[in-house]
Amino acid sequence: MSKITFLGAGSTVFAKNILGDCMLVPAVDGFEFALFDIDGKRLKESESMLNNLKENLSSRVKIKAYHDRKEALRGAKYVINAIQVGGYKPSTVIDFEIPKKYGLRQTIADTVGIGGIFRSLRTIPVLFDFARDIEEVAPDATFLNYTNPMATLTGAMLRYTNVKTVGLCHSVQVCTHHLLTSLDMDPTGVEEKIAGINHMAWLLEVKKDGKDLYPEIKKRVEAIQKTKHDDMVRFELMKRFGYYVTESSEHNAEYHPYFIKSRYPELIERFNIPLDEYPRRCVEQIEGWEKMRDELVNNKQLSHQRSHEYGSRIIEAMETNVPFKFGGNVLNTGGLIGNLPVKACVEVPCVADLSGITPCYVGELPEQLAALNRTNINTQLLTIEAAVTQKKEHIYQAALLDPHTSAELSIDDIVSLCDELIEAHGDYLPKYH
Repeated sequence: MSKITFLGAGSTVFAKNILGDCMLVPAVDGFEFALFDIDGKRLKESESMLNNLKENLSSRVKIKAYHDRKEALRGAKYVINAIQVGGYKPSTVIDFEIPKKYGLRQTIADTVGIGGIFRSLRTIPVLFDFARDIEEVAPDATFLNYTNPMATLTGAMLRYTNVKTVGLCHSVQVCTHHLLTSLDMDPTGVEEKIAGINHMAWLLEVKKDGKDLYPEIKKRVEAIQKTKHDDMVRFELMKRFGYYVTESSEHNAEYHPYFIKSRYPELIERFNIPLDEYPRRCVEQIEGWEKMRDELVNNKQLSHQRSHEYGSRIIEAMETNVPFKFGGNVLNTGGLIGNLPVKACVEVPCVADLSGITPCYVGELPEQLAALNRTNINTQLLTIEAAVTQKKEHIYQAALLDPHTSAELSIDDIVSLCDELIEAHGDYLPKYH
């Protein structure tokens, strides 16, 4: 029996999206869905939810929860990763509260920045443990990574393990639709070309019936630029650099040195930047889960419609040999994007079919976009270096090269901040020297 293993299956809502999608794919009917999570209670809840869903969808998949990770992985054809190491408490709280003491403010802190660096350092060792198990008991498995920080985690897996890995994020597939509908433009039948790095990929082309839509987009943006809304950072970046970026304004506010500045506090109001947004979302999700649990876990009438997530469509394409094109995170091997480093993890169009996942050649980005990407890639590569060598100096260097952190703090303060974070995270990090 073929097997799809879900690591982090206690993420019940996400497990429903991905595995519920898979239940709607005839090509995987009869597969085993192997669930693993270190939180036994949440694992049991997800198992119960998926069994209800299975009955209601008349699916023939087998749902099985495991308490032994290696056994959950044994013989897997596909592995889906959705873990969060350290959770909201203590780790996310630490990532926000200690930098605040230094005057360093963040919005999401899950990609780059000081929060993204430490989230990577907590997670890469765990993924390397996964990789050792996969190499031993499921060497042919395809690893679909949904966990952030996407570029560092996927890059580390591809460079330092033998696991076939691709990183998946939904910012690509919602980017153009969100942009056009927010400007009262019709998104149907639109052609797009998107490439860059995760959370900072660029809408390089957007056309309808062969006509470039960018002039009309920019005209409409100009008309609303003095009105307060949730996309002001992205529109400012488009105005200054020429292109729209895939991930949200709250994310991009902290990927660049221009928006969150203690010296210019008025920018927060001007660009409508939600500081401490991710902790707020975490609290809402925790409270929301308490209310949602019964209707999701114990609902005998639970239904599901296929989501926009890529996972099930990739698996379907690999099982049926009907190609599926998607935006994936892969190594920049062979210069997929010519003016980004070959060690970088890039987000480019990819095609899945029976032969696996094949990334598409993009060529060079407009130079100003590649330059913005490189500022984040620098920190990503040094973060991976730190995780692999376990040398503190590379943690410091990753932080010193981060655009937002280095724009706000001195060298001494950055080093001191890193030391405090290393100590506060304790056993969630390996010992650095």
